[in-house]
Amino acid sequence: MSRYWSKVVDGLTPYVPGEQPKLPNLVKLNTNESPYGPSPRALAALRAEVDDTLRLYPDPSCDSLRASIAAFYKLKPAQVFVGNGSDEVLAHAFLALLKHDEPLLFPDISYSFYPVYCGLYGIEYRQVPLTASFEIRVDDYFAPNGGIIFPNPNAPTGRPLALAEIERLLRANAGTVVVVDEDYVDFGAESAVGLVERYPQLLVVHTLSKSRALAGLRVGYALGDTGLIEALHRVKDSFNSYPLGRLAIAGAAAAIEDRAHFEQICAKVIATRARLASDLAALGFEVLPSAANFVFARHDPHSGAELAARLRERGIIVRHFNNPPRIEPFLRITVGTDAQCQTLIAALKSILA
Repeated sequence: MSRYWSKVVDGLTPYVPGEQPKLPNLVKLNTNESPYGPSPRALAALRAEVDDTLRLYPDPSCDSLRASIAAFYKLKPAQVFVGNGSDEVLAHAFLALLKHDEPLLFPDISYSFYPVYCGLYGIEYRQVPLTASFEIRVDDYFAPNGGIIFPNPNAPTGRPLALAEIERLLRANAGTVVVVDEDYVDFGAESAVGLVERYPQLLVVHTLSKSRALAGLRVGYALGDTGLIEALHRVKDSFNSYPLGRLAIAGAAAAIEDRAHFEQICAKVIATRARLASDLAALGFEVLPSAANFVFARHDPHSGAELAARLRERGIIVRHFNNPPRIEPFLRITVGTDAQCQTLIAALKSILA
C-alpha cells in the first residue's frame, strides 16, 4: 500500500507512545499517569454534561475552559489556548511559531515527539547535548535559531531548570519563540507562567494528564502573549474547529477550579517520589534529581533493558529507552502509589540478589 503514500508520510518516523498492555494485576509504572483519580468535581461535571445537548457541537472557542484557566493563573482568556492534549497544542506551536529558516533548538535527550514534529512539518533542527550530569546548559542556546523548545522538568531525565536560568534564556533570545513544555512542572519545578507578561516570545504549555489525573480526557493548553495565541488559533481553525468535546470542556474546567484536589495529588506524588528515590539509592541505583512524577535511575553494571525485562516477568512495567545510547542503562519509573512502589522495590531486591 505504500505506493499510495505521499512523500512526507514515506519519510516519517512516528512517535512511539508508552505501552498500554492489557494484562491483569499489572503494576503499571511506564506512562507517567496519575496513581490517583481525578477531581470529584470534574467527574460530576462530566456526568452532568451527558444529556440531550450532545447532539450539538461544542463551543469552538472553549470560552468557559479558557476563563477557568486564565483565572487560575491570573491571566486573560485571550492569553490561553486549549487543545486535544498537550501533544496537539505542541503540534500547532511547531507549525505556527517554530517553522523558520534558522534551526529549531532542543535538548538531545528530551521529549521524542519534537523530532517527529520537525519531520512532519519540514522544520530544520539541532539537538543540543545535555551536560555530563544530564542538565540543560542555557549558554548552549545562545546561538542563531528559529526557536527553542524544551520540557521543564526535562523528560525523561526529570531534572528541572531554574526559573532564573529560563529568564536568562529569554533575555538572550528576544527575537524567536521559546516554548517551555511544563507537563510535569506541578511536581516540584518553578513554572515560567509568571514570565508571560514580560516576555512576548514565551509560550508555556501544560497538560491535564498528570497533576490533574485526566489523561483519558485529552486536554492541554498553552499560555502566552495574545499574538502567540492568535497564531495557534489560526492553525487550529485551519485544521479542526472543534478539538474539544462538550464533556472535555466541562470536566477540564471543573478540574482546574478544584485547586484543593490538585494540590493534594501533587503533595502525595512528591512524598512518594522522595521515598522511592531513597529506596532505589539504598539498592545501589544512581537516581537523577527529579521534579517530575517519575524518576530516572540506573544500576551499573546492569543494562536498562535487562532490568526492564526482568521486572516485566514479575508483572511490573517501566519505561526503557535505548536511543540515544547514553541513556540505555536508565529506567524511567513512574511514581505510583506507595504500595506499587513497594512492590517495585521488593522485585528489584529479588532481581539484584
